[in-house]
Amino acid sequence: MPLSTLSILTAAQLSQLLRRGEVTSRQITESCLSVIREKNPRLNAFLEVFADEALSQADESDRRLFDGAPLSPLDGVPVAIKDNLLYEGHIASCASRMLEHFVAPYTATAVQRLRQAGMPILGRLNMDEFAMGSASETGAFGPVKNPLDPSLVAGGSSGGSACAVAAGMVPLALGSDTGGSVRQPSALCGVVGVKPAYGAVSRWGLVAYASSMDQVGVIARSAEDAAMVMQLISGGDEKDSTSEENLRFHQLRLPDMKKTRLALPVEWFGAELDCPVPGSENALSFARAMEAAGATLVPVSIPALEDALAAYFVLSCAEASSNLARYDGLRYGHQTAMPEDLSALYAKSRGEGFGQEVKRRILLGTFTLTSGYQDKYYLRAQAARERLTREFRAVMESCDGLVCPVSPRAAWELGQKPDSVALYQSDLYTVPANLTGLPALSFPWGQAGHMPGSVGLMGHKTGLNRILGIAAMAETLKGGGANG
Repeated sequence: MPLSTLSILTAAQLSQLLRRGEVTSRQITESCLSVIREKNPRLNAFLEVFADEALSQADESDRRLFDGAPLSPLDGVPVAIKDNLLYEGHIASCASRMLEHFVAPYTATAVQRLRQAGMPILGRLNMDEFAMGSASETGAFGPVKNPLDPSLVAGGSSGGSACAVAAGMVPLALGSDTGGSVRQPSALCGVVGVKPAYGAVSRWGLVAYASSMDQVGVIARSAEDAAMVMQLISGGDEKDSTSEENLRFHQLRLPDMKKTRLALPVEWFGAELDCPVPGSENALSFARAMEAAGATLVPVSIPALEDALAAYFVLSCAEASSNLARYDGLRYGHQTAMPEDLSALYAKSRGEGFGQEVKRRILLGTFTLTSGYQDKYYLRAQAARERLTREFRAVMESCDGLVCPVSPRAAWELGQKPDSVALYQSDLYTVPANLTGLPALSFPWGQAGHMPGSVGLMGHKTGLNRILGIAAMAETLKGGGANG
């Protein structure tokens, strides 16, 4: 097989070629590195490439395959990781000056499980600073560009992960999703993005933004590929008390569409499912296609959706304020030069180390936790979150999945910098999954102007296999997964 074609194949296809001896892991890795050299200077998806190390890991994989002892179905298939996942001996900067030189002292559980499965790690991927953003423009090391149209944003905060997979630089990538940061850039770049249920994947080694919502996710070129990675990284971990073994992902199964019930919230699609909100055209088109394939569409009402976005930003910023307090210029991270006193050390180190968006969210979070404002903002947001969780739980008791838009608009112009409120509204359809802890995904469907369109699915807490199966079924109906 010509090596130039390897970059457009799915991980499942590469796995098959490896096992048939038609290609080696070194050849796949070299092909990826060649595409990175060609495209990354323009797209800025990778912050650092571990070329020599990845090739050495690929050679080890080839020896195992030759001996007939692969460690997993993805042994030899390269992967890359978002820059907020620790990988021992490597920088994990979170795309921030604050951690620009921070070297990870240990490896995140999700990354470790990929290495234990024999997957070479190609490098670390660009992102919004500390995962705070929806365009991958807030990072300290330049924006990520959309590989389908470099004049447009790639989405965020896992923009580097989505860009790298969509551009053929790597077949698979890990990201993180606190309010849509895997699904939204995947939608804007035309690939598959999966946010597992909260607790399905260990957060050990994921730099915290909002601990009650953060989740390690997968970006891939097909639902099948995403399922293969989920089989490797999901399950309990003694290092993360919030992880649950019973949420381990086992196997992708295509559903019987005649027995499949799909919920559509009237708050997003209207009582007559007549598509009244921005960005929902492709989701409604998908729902109609599933109905034609035998599925039952179920209009449902989730009134608490009205408060979801506001509740998310109050709670996530409050948690960010607490989590990022550790970066004080003393223990690790950026330290200002020659401060006048201890107060100046704190203020200048944080002022120099954090970017504007991170500062904005820390200040917002600190304000909502201030005495006298907790009841007005934080506790009301917690109550809204509880209502939303109850309402979603009731819907999921009788449905296999919930159809939703992913982004209210297609990828916008790079450097356009919409105001903060407009930017925050990019998460309108994705934050409910993080507030409720339910699994969710996005995958390409239809068009959004000259760019790929997308559709989202949410599932029961233990129902990731169902919604991934529905996505895989949809890919067969439209003849494949991501754009080549």
